[in-house]
Amino acid sequence: MGHMGAGAAQGPQPLPGVAHVVAIGSGKGGVGKTTVAVNLAVSLGKLGYKVGLIDADIYGPNVPMMLGVSRQPNIVGENRIEPILAHGVKFISVGLISPGDKPMVMRGPMLHQIIRQFLQQVEWGELDFLIVDLPPGTGDVVISLVQTVPLTGAVVVSTGSGVALQDARKALEMFHQVKVEVIGLVENMSQMTLPSGEVIDVFGAGGTERTAAQFGLAFLGAVELDPQIREGGDMGLPVSLAGPESKLAKSFYEVAKKVAEKSKEIAAKSEDVLEIS
Repeated sequence: MGHMGAGAAQGPQPLPGVAHVVAIGSGKGGVGKTTVAVNLAVSLGKLGYKVGLIDADIYGPNVPMMLGVSRQPNIVGENRIEPILAHGVKFISVGLISPGDKPMVMRGPMLHQIIRQFLQQVEWGELDFLIVDLPPGTGDVVISLVQTVPLTGAVVVSTGSGVALQDARKALEMFHQVKVEVIGLVENMSQMTLPSGEVIDVFGAGGTERTAAQFGLAFLGAVELDPQIREGGDMGLPVSLAGPESKLAKSFYEVAKKVAEKSKEIAAKSEDVLEIS
């Protein structure tokens, strides 16, 4: 293994004890990527998996608010960071390191350092899934991630609107360029059901599924546009805590099951390749 300093030259190193690393990305901001990441992590935990969550959205680290915890993490042992446990998910966020409303102003090399620390210096222990909530768009953080650790795959979140999907396609292209397999697409804020039962299509529901089909990718599910989902995030009580039977959480659990299933398939494929060589 050599020293950590030597790791950079060797290319990405798997994290000991972590089975699957899944990145959650989006082409543009405001599509609810973090809401999906947080509820996906909570759902996987409730399904019995051991889950970690890295908030790598450097510019808007909202995970602490959505998980309802904002204390600074403890340092343990030789300068190792202990992740915070909330709702069964171990997590770490830039928002915990620089709390408050001061924005993080950072350039490429600093980002790379932070991502490396979050992966390598945090005491993750044994995890089935480590979910990484990326900043919106395409850029440095993804490159750092790919250079540091082998990713199982990526999930791309979009709304059904043409503008969001145009940007989602850029995210798909980016993952393709850095050779990260796309596990599938999620349509967030899909349809809205009024108290009367009338369904309103706010952002062009169905567009994401069509885009997935166009690229030959899996469509992982649609999450309704519902104020309770936002309220859950604002209060630090993600709707997925209500369990798979809950009407609102159901879609997140469907996405979680598909992500788990596909991650295992991808991991099995890459293990086969290793054995042949």
